[in-house]
Amino acid sequence: MKKFILLSLMAAMVAAVSCGPKDKAPKILVLYYSQSANTRTVAEEFATRLHADMEEILPVEPYSGTYQDVVERSRREREQGVLPEVRPLEHDLAAYDFIFLGYPIWFGTYALPVASLLEKIDLNGKKVVPFCTFGSGGLASSSRDLAAKFPKAEILPGYGVRAARLEAAPGEIDRLLKIGGFVEGAFEVPLVEEFPAMHSVSEEESAIFDAAVRDYPMIYARATEAASRAIPGGTEYLFTAVDIPREGMPQQPGQSFRIYVNVLEGRAPEFTQVVR
Repeated sequence: MKKFILLSLMAAMVAAVSCGPKDKAPKILVLYYSQSANTRTVAEEFATRLHADMEEILPVEPYSGTYQDVVERSRREREQGVLPEVRPLEHDLAAYDFIFLGYPIWFGTYALPVASLLEKIDLNGKKVVPFCTFGSGGLASSSRDLAAKFPKAEILPGYGVRAARLEAAPGEIDRLLKIGGFVEGAFEVPLVEEFPAMHSVSEEESAIFDAAVRDYPMIYARATEAASRAIPGGTEYLFTAVDIPREGMPQQPGQSFRIYVNVLEGRAPEFTQVVR
């Protein structure tokens, strides 16, 4: 039987938005940290569409220098268990019903300045919508970390986008907010079948997987299983893949993970997220 995709997301978000008095619109704060302009761009899109207040999380000592400089500093802080000091928030979180919390993914979860802020605030009792930008993935893992950090918060389905796909964010955010009932507007939810059972990957599917990941240096893997479904404008693939050894690197058992790939009409295969 066919089902609407995002059905559980719709139920959770619509219920959350409509839980208060009907004559009182929920108050929303878009709270974010952005190392580059990517997460800020997504945060501004959310704030504009929601007519929400917005505040940036600011480290006292900003991360500066080259990309590698930022990576080295954050790795050193992470290994030493040191969190960067961040400036106090100007907005009172107690005044808000929803917190849209945005961040880039660092080491598989929310960036260290966000981790630092979360040590100083309490999101228990709040409805939190996480959103993130990443190179390959991290929405699922960072959402789990938020839920573990604040077990009495309601962590709602969030949004993640690869930096390489940032141009897709406005349309995807519009869809998310309309389906979730955060903003008014008709939006036709396409009828899409759930993924069927996975099967051994075919040569054609393997070629699609390879084309989607070949230009991304952080993924060196082969597909082992696949499933596909029709989506508006093309086909979405779900692959199970396994890491493979790189030349000159110590050989370790391959780690299995899943990767989503879109093949849209007139476009090359493109992976949208990795879930490890």
